[in-house]
Amino acid sequence: MLCPGAVATGRCWARQRDTTPGTCGIGLWGPRARDVLRTLTRTDVSHEAFGYFTAQRLFVGEVPVTALRVSYVGELGWELYTDAATGLRLWDTLWAAGQEHGVAAAGRSALSSLRLEKGYRAWGADLTTEHDPYEAGLGFAVRMEKGDFVGRDALERRPHDRRLTCLTLDDPATMVMGREPVRVGGTPVGHVTSAAFGYTIGRPIAYAWLPAELAVPGTAVTIDYFARPVAATVAEEPLVDPGMARIRR
Repeated sequence: MLCPGAVATGRCWARQRDTTPGTCGIGLWGPRARDVLRTLTRTDVSHEAFGYFTAQRLFVGEVPVTALRVSYVGELGWELYTDAATGLRLWDTLWAAGQEHGVAAAGRSALSSLRLEKGYRAWGADLTTEHDPYEAGLGFAVRMEKGDFVGRDALERRPHDRRLTCLTLDDPATMVMGREPVRVGGTPVGHVTSAAFGYTIGRPIAYAWLPAELAVPGTAVTIDYFARPVAATVAEEPLVDPGMARIRR
């Protein structure tokens, strides 16, 4: 007999269930992430044995985890997933092992700063279903030559006349928060999606939707911050580590 939630896969049957509410995830990211992890597991976590964008199941101390070699902050590291009941033990294990390596507990604001320096987009903030991959700077993930797929016809018809664009604020002492209008020559041309101070580059960063013809590095714009114009400049992205050397090592 079939169970509720079973999905047909050819001649076999697979059962699927949502485990999200009972799952805990911790990001272990930074230049010394491998130094911390290798002291806690028997699994080989070298770049050769555990490459970027791969996943393995292993133990961190006594905690079983699914480890994903991905990073949303532009640094070497892993996303480590376990069940919620052992999440605190996983945290304590990593925290204790990381002391000699200068481990720090970083929150959402630190993540936002680092991801913007790396040019990583946030769903719901930087892009939604109103945008297409080419406009959002994600065209590299589309394979038009692979044949038909859902949305292909619509994608071919899109004009791609706007771009999600990286801006750096000219004055390091200024800041914006997101959703502010962007102007060129006093005319509104777009709006900010995300913003944060980039501590690696020492300058505030904002991402904004602009007309494609204005999304050219060096273009000067202003951002309305509580009715006060803030000068900014279109920048080449990513701002940090364009060669991906920090992540793929």
